[in-house]
Amino acid sequence: MGCSTLLLASAVSSLGGLVFGYELGIISGALLQLKAEFGLSCIQQEALVSSLLIGALLASLLGGGLIDRYGCRKSILLSIVLMLTGSLILLISSYQTLLLGRFTVGFAMCQSSMSCCIFVSEMVTPERRGFLVTLYEAGITVGILLAYITNYVLFNLQSGWKWMFGLALIPTLIQLVSVWFLPSNTETRCIHSETALMAAIETQDEACSNGTQEGKKVQYNIMYLFQRKDNMRTRTIIGLGLVLFQQFTGQPNVLFYASIIFHSAGFQSDNSAVLASVGIGMVKVVATLTSMVYSDKVGRRPLLIGGCCVMAFCLMSIALLSGHSLNHVARPCSSDDSLGNKTSHLHFTTGNDTPPYTTLHENHKLQAAGVLMAGNKAEKPQEPVMEEVFNWIILICMMAVVTAYSVGFGPMTWLLLSEIFPAAVRGRAFSFTSCFNWIAHLLVAFTFLDVFNAMGLSGTFLLYGITAMLAAVFFYFMLPETKGKTLEEIDRELRLKRFHNNVACCDVIRRRNSPREYQRVCQLSS
Repeated sequence: MGCSTLLLASAVSSLGGLVFGYELGIISGALLQLKAEFGLSCIQQEALVSSLLIGALLASLLGGGLIDRYGCRKSILLSIVLMLTGSLILLISSYQTLLLGRFTVGFAMCQSSMSCCIFVSEMVTPERRGFLVTLYEAGITVGILLAYITNYVLFNLQSGWKWMFGLALIPTLIQLVSVWFLPSNTETRCIHSETALMAAIETQDEACSNGTQEGKKVQYNIMYLFQRKDNMRTRTIIGLGLVLFQQFTGQPNVLFYASIIFHSAGFQSDNSAVLASVGIGMVKVVATLTSMVYSDKVGRRPLLIGGCCVMAFCLMSIALLSGHSLNHVARPCSSDDSLGNKTSHLHFTTGNDTPPYTTLHENHKLQAAGVLMAGNKAEKPQEPVMEEVFNWIILICMMAVVTAYSVGFGPMTWLLLSEIFPAAVRGRAFSFTSCFNWIAHLLVAFTFLDVFNAMGLSGTFLLYGITAMLAAVFFYFMLPETKGKTLEEIDRELRLKRFHNNVACCDVIRRRNSPREYQRVCQLSS
């Protein structure tokens, strides 16, 4: 494949990631304005955030079949058309159209993410696959940063949320032009490569088993993902582990509710909370670019496992520190919460000034009035310096969590999913695991405000920390290393994991490969 075509394809993938990240991050600031303009209740806020995820979930159910049947390029074109449509719908001043627009954008995002990752992974050599596939994740982080900057710039503009949503049209139109100039033979080359790969795999199967025809049938059946044949059950478990642990560590909520989280962490005005979110976006970009460089050098396993360990430590640290500094902060979920800079200052209460279990409505009324429960004279909180130190440590830990996620889960999940499944079912396998990804994403995002109100910041982040620790253990025992291997080699080695003592199969490999290759494969299968 020509260098210019590869660069163009990489640009299409990066732009798709940029739009994906922008749509994920923009709701963080837009939600503050929408809550004020439409008087949204807690459940309406969660529904608005989650409508994007419901659209993505539907795309994950249907998108894999579209990719396998029509190819990645046409699938990307479909996602662009839907993204343009959804962005235009979001400009209408109605809560119902906002839900519809977010749903359409969510469908387009998911379809684009699956298509772009598979598209690039099948076009590049093993030495560059990690770098180029993670370009999509780099695009996501840049999109998130741009979204947070846009939130900050437009926050004080009346109906600024329309500009926030509408600006997504610009990169989407650029992506459309880029896809249009991709040569039509790009997909043909990918299909020929996939056909050659499956032919090689089927030849090896014939040497090890007489059930070639039967295997050929199940490769195109979704139930093939749950069978022991070709070690598919293990591959599916690895894929599900990647997407489920990715979501249950709580990272989506840092994106969707960043301003609310920082508001609760002591950043008193909405502007300062949004600005802190910009810092998170900058950290994500730097960490993801670092991961891109080292994914083909260090390997997928070390980055993912190391990222999980750092996340677990920092999330638990946030839980412990917030237990000391945030016990009396008003919980975030209330339609009565005023959102302007004049009335959104966060007031800490201490001692007997405020009953420790005042209702949520009462707490927000106190915030809006800017007074304490008792007396006309507000008292200073006890140990204000220590509370400020705790809050800044929490911010640093939050940035460390985002860094670890952006080095590990962020790029490695989608890179590994594009590598571990056979070519004939890669689209549907990617779609299947993506479906669970969006179900978990929806569950985590839709329940966040309620969980936050019930457990507080401390309990919520402790739960996320324990999940990250379990993820590290899971990947240590289950995850193979795919660095520097062709898709054919990865598939062959994953298949051979089931032949622990199959000497006959190893003899076939010895006859068809060099002694060094024979020794390496048989060691992997033992």
